[in-house]
Amino acid sequence: MSKMPLAGVRIIDLGTAAIGPTSTRLMVMMGAEVIKVESLTRLDTVRFGSHADDIVEGRLWETGGRHIWSDGGKLSITLDLENPKGKEVFKRLVKVSDVVAENYSARVLKNLGLDYEVLAEINPQIIMLSMRAYGSSGPRMHDMGYGWTLWAETGLAHLTGYADGPPKATITPYHDYSGAMWATFAAVVALDYRRRSGKGQWVDVSMYECGVAQNAAAVMDYIMNQRVQPRMGNRHPSIAPQGLYPCQGEDKWVAISVTSDDEWRALCGVMGNPPWTKEERFADGLSRYQNHDELDELIGEWTITVDHYEAMHLLQKAGVPAGAALNCKELLLDPHFNERGKFHRVTFPKLDGMEHLGTRIVPEPPFKLSKAPAQVRRTRLLGEDNDYILHELLGMPAEEVEQLIAEGVTGTEPAIARTPLASGKFNPPARKLLGHIHEWDENYKEILGIDE
Repeated sequence: MSKMPLAGVRIIDLGTAAIGPTSTRLMVMMGAEVIKVESLTRLDTVRFGSHADDIVEGRLWETGGRHIWSDGGKLSITLDLENPKGKEVFKRLVKVSDVVAENYSARVLKNLGLDYEVLAEINPQIIMLSMRAYGSSGPRMHDMGYGWTLWAETGLAHLTGYADGPPKATITPYHDYSGAMWATFAAVVALDYRRRSGKGQWVDVSMYECGVAQNAAAVMDYIMNQRVQPRMGNRHPSIAPQGLYPCQGEDKWVAISVTSDDEWRALCGVMGNPPWTKEERFADGLSRYQNHDELDELIGEWTITVDHYEAMHLLQKAGVPAGAALNCKELLLDPHFNERGKFHRVTFPKLDGMEHLGTRIVPEPPFKLSKAPAQVRRTRLLGEDNDYILHELLGMPAEEVEQLIAEGVTGTEPAIARTPLASGKFNPPARKLLGHIHEWDENYKEILGIDE
């Protein structure tokens, strides 16, 4: 296998929730060695989202679906950074690393005595990657926020929804993930600069600024023209027809976007050239746009007679931009995704006191490198790499490590392990929720032919 782009780069991951773990996950995909640092008393919240049915056996901190993706391929160590001994171990780790990535609020690392000035004294070539809601300077540097709050504040919420309705909430906190991509790009540029200059630096990413850039067209339209762009659902500002059209079956849809007269004629041909396609009100792009509502209803009369996949293939073959809207099950089974190796199976080891996690499906990576194929590795268990990092990487003697374990500075059993939630003692509403989770997970295994 060829050398990956970030092979030989070691990253300390202090990230939590979405933007931080996602950014370092992208760097794992490019070959970096990422060491996830967590405290036994304060785990990353990403561990507790989208659980499999294994939660009923306890150890819920190992089973979160988002955690299985976000932390895939990362090494895991536990360190209490509020403990002076844990802090000293962390500083030793900084000495042998290239990047420290974090998305705490601006006060956290400063209060811990681990801000950039301190880290740069320990390792002058270190690159610190900070990802905050509003950056690390300015009057709002201490304000907290995350994807959905910034989705509203940057104006994207205003554009999300239908023309005759209010803003619609999105499932995905976009600014966490777009911010993660900006942050990853900036970190790679900083690594390249260090390669050429030998100098480290502090990369300060503002999710708010990334969000404004994501919404740049609407922002510039207001700045230059004092015009507030309206909500328009799935439509386009200037082309028609465009939208999602109903197909055979329950909640099945196909997306169609006609960008030229040639594509319009091709669409008409696929639909059998019904008489209404010859009407003057649909003669050109402007006319079609002005009569979009009527056009949507008429196109829908054809799409409802065909399967969404069939509609997509017929239209694409004719040169019309179209795509079937797929649910999660269809995405997992989609021939195109599977041919490209979009989904990979990773197998977990057996855990004491818990059913075997077995084989899970991991979607990655979102790109292919012809000269350096990505390696797919499972998520590590909490503290699974303590021995490697403390003994082999940092050269700490066994007695010192044993003392850290005894004092709770490191270990593999988090404080949450001693709570009723972790032991499977759930209240009735939680048990009802777990029943739904179990049903989903069994369906998931059946779909993918997993019988572990």
